[in-house]
Order: sequence, then structure tokens, then C-alpha cells
Amino acid sequence: MTIEPDVKNWTWVLERDCEDCGFDIRSFPPTEIGRLIREAAEPWPQFLAHPLVRVRPDEATWSALEYGCHVRDVYRLGTYRVNRMLSEDDPRFDNWDQDETAINERYDLQEPIVVADELAEAAAVFADLYDHVGAQQWSRSGLRSDGFSFTVESFGRYFLHDPGHHIVDVRRGFEILEAR
Repeated sequence: MTIEPDVKNWTWVLERDCEDCGFDIRSFPPTEIGRLIREAAEPWPQFLAHPLVRVRPDEATWSALEYGCHVRDVYRLGTYRVNRMLSEDDPRFDNWDQDETAINERYDLQEPIVVADELAEAAAVFADLYDHVGAQQWSRSGLRSDGFSFTVESFGRYFLHDPGHHIVDVRRGFEILEAR
């Protein structure tokens, strides 16, 4: 089954809450980003141990395993990008095609227990990075490939929506699968 690529520009989450998952990324101080990154990683070991971890709920939705691989890679990419913003002036980030990565890295064939460990480690590294952002560093910036400008703060807020949204996606997927 092929998943239709997501081509939405999700930067709108910086301006309003997400109607689908309910997350409002504007509702906390930036110093809470590290803690919230850790919280967003907490459900994944249980998700990745679920007996239906490899099963897609429908043809248009990733399995929990595929979402777990994606979230792990989002944490890794986030760490890379924030490190660049902290150490370079206005770095420009190449586009990341998440769907191409899922296919090329064979998300569907990865080992769930390994993914759980890798996701936890990637989240801890990213959270630790945000825990050590200095007061003068929150406004350092970087540019997406489409020219959208992030600061360390806005990137952290934008980033947090992704794993939080996918927690909702996975829970819904399991509900669908278990109802069959």
C-alpha cells in the first residue's frame, strides 16, 4: 500500500491550535520545550510493543511502526537543525521528504524494539539540547528550504506538534484495528 505524500505546510500551527489533535503550541513558556519533548516520547515504547504495530489501519495511514520511525527521525533532524541554528548564522535547511525517507529506509521492516530505543535516545538528546538553550539563544534563526524563517523557540514549538499529532494518529489507528 502506498501512502499519499503529505504536502501540507504545517507552519500554521504556530498561529492556532490544531483542530485535529487539539494541541496548542502557544500555551507554554519556551523553557518547557525540553520537558514536553520528553513527554511526547513517553507513549512510544508501548505503541511499538503493541501486537498490531506493523499493521496499517487503512491504505492512507502509516502503521504505528512507520510513525515511530518517522518520529525518531524527526527528533534526530530537529537536533541537527537546532544545533545549526545555535552555531551558525541563519542556516538554510534542505527539504526533508519524509515519505521518501519512509520508503528508502524501509520503515515498515524495521524492528519495533530497536525503534523504541532509538526514539527514546533521540528524544532525550533533543530535549537536553532545549534544556540548555540560553536566554539569548531563543531568537537565533534558521531558514527552511521554502524560505520560512524559524527561531530556536518557534522551531521547538512547531516541532512539538509533530510527535504529539502522531500520538493521536497511532491511538486512532489502534482503535480502528481493534474494532475490526
